[in-house]
Amino acid sequence: MTPIRYQAAACQIDLPNPVGRGEIGARVTKLIDMIRMAVEGYSPFLPVKLVVFPEFAHAAPVYETSVELRRHLTVPVPNEHTERYAAVAAELGVHIQTGTFLEEDPRWPRAVFNTTCLIGPGGLLTRYRKVNPWIPWEVHASPHDLEGYDEELFPVARTPIGNLGVAICYDWLFPEAMRQVTANGAEVLIRVSAYMDPWGATPPMDWWTVVNRCRALENTAYVVAANQAASLAHYPPFSWPGGSMIVDYDGRVLAQADPGPGAKIVVAPIDVTALRHERKTRVGHHMLAHLRTEAYPCYRRSFLPPGRWTDADLDPGRIRRAIGESKDGLAQPDP
Repeated sequence: MTPIRYQAAACQIDLPNPVGRGEIGARVTKLIDMIRMAVEGYSPFLPVKLVVFPEFAHAAPVYETSVELRRHLTVPVPNEHTERYAAVAAELGVHIQTGTFLEEDPRWPRAVFNTTCLIGPGGLLTRYRKVNPWIPWEVHASPHDLEGYDEELFPVARTPIGNLGVAICYDWLFPEAMRQVTANGAEVLIRVSAYMDPWGATPPMDWWTVVNRCRALENTAYVVAANQAASLAHYPPFSWPGGSMIVDYDGRVLAQADPGPGAKIVVAPIDVTALRHERKTRVGHHMLAHLRTEAYPCYRRSFLPPGRWTDADLDPGRIRRAIGESKDGLAQPDP
């Protein structure tokens, strides 16, 4: 068997946020330039075969309602931009995890999805729609919440560079999400993120680094995590700490960008052959194999049931009310 070993590149950006879909094309041009920099700049070393961009790389939800987002920023997927990425992937022989698009879909005419695409040399491989929007500010629809939604929530692509699965930003604060991606076969967990200050890459609130390392070791998987690195001037009302990183299956940080705003590229080796050997031979610290699912009855309850927002235009107030109902249903300690 030919060893599968290559470099992944986590790319972060610091650009003004588009306010209209007509501005996305120029943004894609800049990101394609970064892909070429990563692949060509590191070509004297291991080849770069996976390039990852952050959440909101194409557009952030700068409007307060889903109605306004659909009016100004949403695009279908696939689209002219994914076609451009596919052409570059074929030319350079790489896989690209795009930054997110605000996606429209005629099947769900009142929904906005926060969507990232995995694109390989042969074209579009998977489309992942964020399952856990950052409540209450992200007025995207979770596919989980739509009655009759029948696509795989956590798709995994079997590729020549390993099995690749992705989730977006806040998804990673739910261990269940990354456990399901791994259970679906993922060997490389990709994080497309816009993690803002103060939950960044520096103590005392370095959630970004802690969570990436924890998800890697608890799933015996590589993590390639690209974070937004926009300054406060570009993506208010938050500043974005960057700190994009690559972690191995034991939670070791292989590479990390210095915290702080600014466009940066970090690369590190991904050894899928070694990972597969570890998963096959380990007895200890093989958490998926040790998982006692029946021990956790809380997962037989429904806190945010599906189907409730199929016909809804989302805004922060509506989302807050739904979360209040969910909190009311939590078990309360005895006084």
